[in-house]
Amino acid sequence: MPNFLELGMQEQWVKTLKENGITVPTPVQAETIPLLLADRDVIARARTGTGKTLAFLLPIMQKLDPSRPFPQALIIAPTRELALQITEEARKLALGTEIRTLAVYGGQDVDKQLRKLEGGRHLIIGTPGRLNDHLRRGTLELGGVKTLVLDEADQMLHMGFLDEVETVIQALPYKRQTLLFSATMPAEVKQLASYYTRDAVDVTIKVENSPVPLKHIRQLVVEVTDRTKQQALVSMIETYQPYLAIVFCRTKRRASTLNSALLEMGYASDELHGDLSQAKREQVMKRFREAKLQILVATDVAARGLDVEGVTHVFNYDIPHEVDSYIHRIGRTGRAGEKGMAITLASPKDKGELQRIEQGIQYTIERGRYEKDGAITEARGASRLASGSAGKGSKEGRGKEGRPSTGGRRGEGRTSNGGRRGEGRSSEGRPSQGRSRREDRAQASQSRTSGEGRGGSKRDASQGRSQGRGNSDTPGRGGRGSVSGRRGGSGRKS
Repeated sequence: MPNFLELGMQEQWVKTLKENGITVPTPVQAETIPLLLADRDVIARARTGTGKTLAFLLPIMQKLDPSRPFPQALIIAPTRELALQITEEARKLALGTEIRTLAVYGGQDVDKQLRKLEGGRHLIIGTPGRLNDHLRRGTLELGGVKTLVLDEADQMLHMGFLDEVETVIQALPYKRQTLLFSATMPAEVKQLASYYTRDAVDVTIKVENSPVPLKHIRQLVVEVTDRTKQQALVSMIETYQPYLAIVFCRTKRRASTLNSALLEMGYASDELHGDLSQAKREQVMKRFREAKLQILVATDVAARGLDVEGVTHVFNYDIPHEVDSYIHRIGRTGRAGEKGMAITLASPKDKGELQRIEQGIQYTIERGRYEKDGAITEARGASRLASGSAGKGSKEGRGKEGRPSTGGRRGEGRTSNGGRRGEGRSSEGRPSQGRSRREDRAQASQSRTSGEGRGGSKRDASQGRSQGRGNSDTPGRGGRGSVSGRRGGSGRKS
């Protein structure tokens, strides 16, 4: 694998990458960076979590001319969260340079965006709706754009944005470089790409036959009924003890209802969907990234393209209707070579969707069943995963009134004796005195290897949200001593 210098990146950008812990290009970066630096149009298909963002950001940053105070590159993303994510990566790269970036998305003060645009911006990252809004107002001039990127193009199609995307494209110069990055390539996206690109190079990164990283994500379907679905979810949270988990629901109302139920049970959870204000969405994501939340209950639209370090589990509370949605959902875990687990709750009426998903990913997913006693029986090996002290059917680990013994408060996290997250915790689950969360987590990572027994039904994080880190079938978090430093230097990705 060539290094970034050999791919054509200048020394200053290679140095910046090293400072951010990135030294080795991913396959999609190795394939596309030379083409982008050569001003070729590119249509790249690679699954989520493969480093696509840096693949197009690095060549763009190298080609920008800071002395020309107008937009020279435009990146269009389907959601605000993804636009902000890309912007954050661009700002890390631009640190110490005169390159100025701007995120343009709905839910933000338009006047504030206008003032920043008037000050001159070299790179614009935006969502289709707000970009069109600025074009209609005449506040965004795109005549100097030399490079256009359509990121997550397949999701723009699913979300009905293609018409708005085409309107933005028509405001760009005819002579430009057009780059299209996508996890999947539906016929409509191929048509869009063929119409707006010139002699484009097709790049397809195939790690394996299935579009899902099977080596890194263990998939499991658990058979439930509509009445037992919530109980089954709680049992599996107790069984697998995720470090960070995303629970996908089909609608905003179901996400809100489920989140309320989890909060009532003492879980550190919150919701993410389109009804939230942009400020609230950013606040929720900040808390989730900092591991102040353990569970994020989200809809598909809100969570498109989210890249959060440390997501060990994805739960499909409602089975997705589309294969692409399934791929994108479970792609939130098992990223950058780490282990992850994706669990889909399926009732008998979901049989058709499940078959379509398996055909689409070319893989037969493991089966399990939620039992009346609260256990999860797996078809392979028939091991009763949720029985014993961690199961909902267990009498041990419950409080005096038969409820889980935690008592965690909203937004405060949970410990076995009610300690708040912000106070820090010792390896025994008690709030520690004068210790930082990072120090506590470092000690916790050591204590997890000692094989100490399970505590109450909802153990504190320091005793190992990820019981079974030595088990190759379940994702582990060994080797990470802190929340902010979860990944080693060279293993980082975009």
